[in-house]
Amino acid sequence: MARKVGLGRGDVVRSAASIADRDGLDAVTLAAVAGDLGVKSPSLYAHVAGTDGLRHALAFHANKAIHRALAEAADTPGEPDERLRAVANAYRVFANQHSGLYASLLPAPDPATDPELAEAARRSVDVVIALLPDAARFDDSDTIHRIRAFRAALHGFVSLENDGGFGLPVDLDASFDHLVDTAVDTLLRK
Repeated sequence: MARKVGLGRGDVVRSAASIADRDGLDAVTLAAVAGDLGVKSPSLYAHVAGTDGLRHALAFHANKAIHRALAEAADTPGEPDERLRAVANAYRVFANQHSGLYASLLPAPDPATDPELAEAARRSVDVVIALLPDAARFDDSDTIHRIRAFRAALHGFVSLENDGGFGLPVDLDASFDHLVDTAVDTLLRK
C-alpha cells in the first residue's frame, strides 16, 4: 500500500474510535486501523506509539467527547436537578451510541503517572460538581462519595443495557428515569 498523503494523528484516532464503536474496544489494533485507513501498520508509528499509544490517544479522545456531551447537557436551562437529569441522559446516550469509546474510559487514569489524561477525565466530573450546591467541594469526602454513587449508578445501568442484561418486559427508559431520580436526589441532598 502506498503511504496516504495528509494522514494525521486525528485520522488515526477517528479510525480507532469508529472501529471501537463498531466492533468493540478489543478490535482496536494497529493492523485494524491501518487496514481501515489503507496504509501499512508501521506508518501509524509516526502518529501513535504502538498499540499502547493508540489506546491512550483513544482514551483521551473519548474523555474529550464525553465531556463535550455532558457539558452541553449541563448547559441547558433549568434547576440543578433538571440539569443533572439532562447530564445523566447525555451519559446514557453517549455510552449507547459510542460503546467502544465508552469502554476506553476505563480504567481511570492515575494522576501521578498520566496527569494529562487524568485532567481530561476530571473535566467530566467537574461538570457534575458545577451543578451541586455551593457548599459541595471536591475535597469533601461526602461529595466524592455521592459523585461516585451517581456515576456508578449510570455506569451500571448502561453497562447492563449494552450487554443485554435486562430481560424483564418493562420499559427501560422508565427504569432509567427511576434510577436517575434516585441518583439525583442522593447527589443533591444536603
